[in-house]
Amino acid sequence: MMENKEDYKIYSTVEKQEVEWLWYPYIPYGKLTLLQGDPGDGKSTFMINIASALTRGGLLPDGKKLEQIGNVIYQGAEDNVGDTIKPRLEEAGADCDRVAFIDDADMGLTFIDDRLEKTIRSFQAKLLVLDPLQAFMPSNADMQNASHVRSIMRKLGKVAEKHKCAVVMIGHMTKSSGGKRLYRGLGSIDIAAICRSVLMISRDEKNPEIRYMYQVKSNLAPESNAVGFVMNPDKGFQWIGKCNIDKRAEAVVCSKKATKKEKASEYLRIMLSVEDVPSAEIIRRMDRIGIKERTIRTVQKEIGIEAYRKQGTWYWHMPEPEEEVDEE
Repeated sequence: MMENKEDYKIYSTVEKQEVEWLWYPYIPYGKLTLLQGDPGDGKSTFMINIASALTRGGLLPDGKKLEQIGNVIYQGAEDNVGDTIKPRLEEAGADCDRVAFIDDADMGLTFIDDRLEKTIRSFQAKLLVLDPLQAFMPSNADMQNASHVRSIMRKLGKVAEKHKCAVVMIGHMTKSSGGKRLYRGLGSIDIAAICRSVLMISRDEKNPEIRYMYQVKSNLAPESNAVGFVMNPDKGFQWIGKCNIDKRAEAVVCSKKATKKEKASEYLRIMLSVEDVPSAEIIRRMDRIGIKERTIRTVQKEIGIEAYRKQGTWYWHMPEPEEEVDEE
């Protein structure tokens, strides 16, 4: 029996390609990304703010500049488009002319629905958000069945790759508190396995206004720092920026009933834990959550934050703590 050479290809004939990123190293173009977290931790709000940034350009939460403006398909299955999703998009500053959704009132939308690819192609979408992923599984699919899940996810992954569209699926977590976070998503572990990036959102255990997004899986790039944000019931959403957190503890020392000065101190330590930040940007972020410049500058002096000028811009720097010397 003659071998059919069309059944295989030689790697030397394959042209190497660079991975393109919506947000390096968290959300790649042309791939599937999973964003997980417990109910109420801010997953949808987080993605609405990322989607909004893509529609208008500018900076991402960690200070990186978006390389291009793009269209977004935001498909929410649990929230009303008129009274919830659109107001959230407007509050986040989205260009709503660049955000679409598929009308699924007469026929439910699933991962294998041809309308997904048709809309991505016709709207030239660079980002598709499916919120939550459990709502888009076909009715005959078993989320605990590995072969079913992989087949469904592969089809969606091929659509993403074909159109170089980033696909972010928002997933709920199980109530179990034990085990690895990667295994706490509802459904088969194969959902997380086929995604190239898996992100987690957790709230600060001692200050629930503070939330953290961090990677629990990254196949295409080294894992990076967590990104902090604040969800204040009165002041709304505000990015904190890149920060260092203990992924096991997921908490910082900050009281729920902390004073403005105590909150300012904690937010400054988080903001400056990874890199120096322009003072004007710090003051802007803090003002958004109700902490005024006078308080910020008082705390700056109390905790020893240093200021320096670089290329006409003032930056703040958190000095390294002095090591204690044991006396003999």
